[in-house]
Formats: sequence, structure tokens, C-alpha cells
Amino acid sequence: MIQILKTVFSNPIYIVLTSTIFTLMLISLLILSGYVFLEPYLVGNIQKGTEFGFVLIILLSFLSALVIPMNIYRINILKKSKTKITGSIFTSFIGAATGACSCGPIGFALVSSIGSIGATALSFLTNFEIPIRIFSIGLLGLTYFTTIKSLKIECNI
Repeated sequence: MIQILKTVFSNPIYIVLTSTIFTLMLISLLILSGYVFLEPYLVGNIQKGTEFGFVLIILLSFLSALVIPMNIYRINILKKSKTKITGSIFTSFIGAATGACSCGPIGFALVSSIGSIGATALSFLTNFEIPIRIFSIGLLGLTYFTTIKSLKIECNI
């Protein structure tokens, strides 16, 4: 497994891609979840009892930043067999997207523009924020191990 990671990340492009994905995803999820505020100036705030959600955001950003470049590497290696590629890259994007479920301040704009359907959706996402993030981390973990297995078998690493 370490040999596969060394092979994928021996190319500096994948290291830059990983760093960019991690940074952008972490900052955007922290802003959306209300851990970082931009006005009146840049402030970070972790309230008592929300530490677990903060750790889940960091894990989600890390796993997304690890899985997406590995799948891009896999796509570059297996350009001929597109049916083998779609499952894991689709799963990594779904896992990353489900982690961004807590809308925070943006959710109120959704409620006012969509109405009762938006209120129901926001209520669901707010109530089940932690389980959805845990599910998405599990999904990204599964994608990580299947991508490692695929790179080992199909790409002969």
C-alpha cells in the first residue's frame, strides 16, 4: 500500500493537486459549517461540543484530497477501460459532496428562496449532519481501499 502511494505521489503534480483539494475543501467546509467567519474580520470559532464535527471536517478534507488524485492517476493509467473507472471516481465525488451537507448561514437563504421544501431539507441536513459526515468518511475510506486494490491489480504497481 505504501509503494502505491509512493508511486502515485512521486509526481509533483499530484502533490500540488492534493494540497489544493485539501486546502480548498477544508476552508470552504469550515466557512459553510460556521467554524470560520469572514466578517467583520477573519475569525475562527470552535464552540464547546462541536469539536467532533470539526475533526470530521478535517478527516473528510484529507480523505477527499487523498482519493481524488489517486483516481485521476488511475484514469490516466487506464484510459482504455472507461467502465472500470467510473465507479470509484463517482464514489469519491459523492463522498466529498455529502460531507458538505451542513449549510450553516447559506441554509437560511435556501429556506427563504425555496420555502417549506427548503426548510425541510435544511432541517434534515442539520439534524443528521454528523451521521452524514461519518457515512461520507466511510464511503471515502471504501473508495480509498478499492482504488489501492485496483491500482495494485490493474496497473501492476
